Amino acid sequence: MESGLYIVGTPIGHLQDLSARAIETLANADLICAEDTRHTRRLTDRYQIETRLISYHKFNEAQRSEHILQRIQSGEAIALVSDSGMPGISDPGSRLIQACRHANLSITSVPGPTALTTAIALSGIGENGFVFAGFLPHKSGGRERELKRWSDMHIPVVFYESPYRLLKLMGEIEQHLSPNRTVFVARELTKKHEEHLQGTPAEIQAAFQNRNVKGELVIVLHPLSSATSKNKQTR
Repeated sequence: MESGLYIVGTPIGHLQDLSARAIETLANADLICAEDTRHTRRLTDRYQIETRLISYHKFNEAQRSEHILQRIQSGEAIALVSDSGMPGISDPGSRLIQACRHANLSITSVPGPTALTTAIALSGIGENGFVFAGFLPHKSGGRERELKRWSDMHIPVVFYESPYRLLKLMGEIEQHLSPNRTVFVARELTKKHEEHLQGTPAEIQAAFQNRNVKGELVIVLHPLSSATSKNKQTR
C-alpha cells in the first residue's frame, strides 16, 4: 500500500457488512488507529487481520495526531476506524484528517455503512435531500434552541440520540415543535433486534414507555408539512 491515511468505514452492527476493500486495507496497513481497540479487535479477529491496533479517540487525538503524521511522512500506510460507521461523522477523526490535509499527505476513503444513511433510506423521505444535525446538546436549553433551529425545515432533519434520552426528546419535540410532527426512529440498525417506528411524539413515547431501550438511535424529523405550517400560522 502507498503511504497515507486510509479512512475506513466499518459495520454499524452486522460484521458481514465490512467490504472486501476494507478488509484488504486493514490487513495491509502498517497500523490501525481505532476509537476503541477492544471493539475493533473483535472485527479484526473475525477476519483474521493481524495489523497492530492503537487507540485514537477524542481524549487522546490531539497528542496522537502528530505521532501518526510522522509515521505517514516516513512512508507508512495508516488506517483510521471508529467503533462503527465512518470516522469523522459524529466520531473521532476530523482532527487527524485535517492535519494530514494541511501537511499535504495522501488521504484515501474506503467507504462503508453509516447509521445516518441507513436510517434515512429506511425512512423513505430522503430523496430530495436532508440535514444531518448530529447529537443534540445534553442541557435542556441547548436542546430547545437546536430543535427550534430546525423546526421550519422542509427537508428531513436527522439526529443521533442516546436511548436514555429518547422519551425526553419526544416530549421536547411535542412541546417545542408540534404534537403532530411525524418522527421516524431507527434502533439497533443491521443487528438482530433492528427496529424502526414512525409516528407522532406521543405514539413513539407510548411504544417505548415501559421498555428498556438499548442501542444508539437515529431520529428522523419529518419535514414541516403544509398542514402543520397552516396550523402554526393560526396559533
